[in-house]
Amino acid sequence: MEIPYTTEARPDTGLYNGKFGIWLFLASEVMLFGGLFSAYVFLRNGASDWHAWHEAAELNISLATFNTAVLIASSVTMVMSWASLKMNQFGRYRMYLALTVLCGLIFLVVKYFEYSAKFHHQHYPSTNTFLAIYFTMTGLHGIHVLAGMVVNTYFLGPGAKMWRTEPLRLTNRLEISGLYWHFVDLVWIFLFPVLYLL
Repeated sequence: MEIPYTTEARPDTGLYNGKFGIWLFLASEVMLFGGLFSAYVFLRNGASDWHAWHEAAELNISLATFNTAVLIASSVTMVMSWASLKMNQFGRYRMYLALTVLCGLIFLVVKYFEYSAKFHHQHYPSTNTFLAIYFTMTGLHGIHVLAGMVVNTYFLGPGAKMWRTEPLRLTNRLEISGLYWHFVDLVWIFLFPVLYLL
């Protein structure tokens, strides 16, 4: 028995099942990060020592700026990968998707060095409220980046075999992965100014 609406749009939503599903999932993710951003606002407004904690954390703005550029570039390569499939350019699809995964890896490596510097200076989540929310939000975001890299690596390797038998289905799956990746990038675009600049 074949599952319906894997490539064609459903008549009730105008979306194929996977796309409808990822939008529902992303709505739950918005609530998750929305709760964390709300907690940040309440904690910041309620703590008289917030600015002292923020300055003591010694956040590396230049590294965070570099990471922001890396993630924005990865969104561009993700779109180019999907567009390459739409234009039947399988080689370009793999090249752009590999660049997307590489950008994700660069982002995580930079975060590793940033975290290492924090731990070296004895800055832990238990140190103060600012560092607690900093590690919680950036750590959760890092897990999301890693999850996106795993999915994209699958489509770069074993999942790419689908191109020979069901090219439209592979294209749709990559679009779903791309929507998730763009959401992860968007979360960072909010995290960067909120944690590093304000």
